[in-house]
Amino acid sequence: MLDRLYARTLSLAASRHAPLWLGVIAFAEASVFPLPPDILLVPMVLAHRDRAWALAALCTLASVCGGLLGWYIGAALLQHVAMPIIHFYHAEARLAAMQAQFRHWGVAIILFKGLTPIPFKIVTIASGAAHFPLIPFVLASLVTRGARFFLLAALLRRYGASIQAFIERRLTLVATLFGAILVGGFVALKYL
Repeated sequence: MLDRLYARTLSLAASRHAPLWLGVIAFAEASVFPLPPDILLVPMVLAHRDRAWALAALCTLASVCGGLLGWYIGAALLQHVAMPIIHFYHAEARLAAMQAQFRHWGVAIILFKGLTPIPFKIVTIASGAAHFPLIPFVLASLVTRGARFFLLAALLRRYGASIQAFIERRLTLVATLFGAILVGGFVALKYL
């Protein structure tokens, strides 16, 4: 079953509409959507290694734009929109702690947590809720999300054939590790 899903994902990643969906998912992940854009970025770069930089740039820009929506949700719509999202992730205490942390470590928080598997939407919403200044927020988001997506694209571009072969040989292991990292990101919310 995983082999068929993997083959289907690769074929969809090679389709002409895939960049649009990558942008949509990267945008949504930074504000409301639970799945990271890596789930599309990886197969898309594997399908078109020559387009790795363009795909990483698209992912970065869409994520930062989605982050602006997350910031706005936190700043202007905290009670009506943000709290249901925060409640969905059981992160009410984490949001309050992050609001306090933003007063002292704002840029450092964005830079660090933007690279981790911690859902970026929590960072963006907390930034807005803390009324963290918009320009430093955008610049830090560009740096951290760009670093994450361009590093991934660079690794896939350089080692794509061997990475793809590894994934295909050990698909169950890779899927399990990806799931563990995704769940670990949500669990880390309570402790980081």
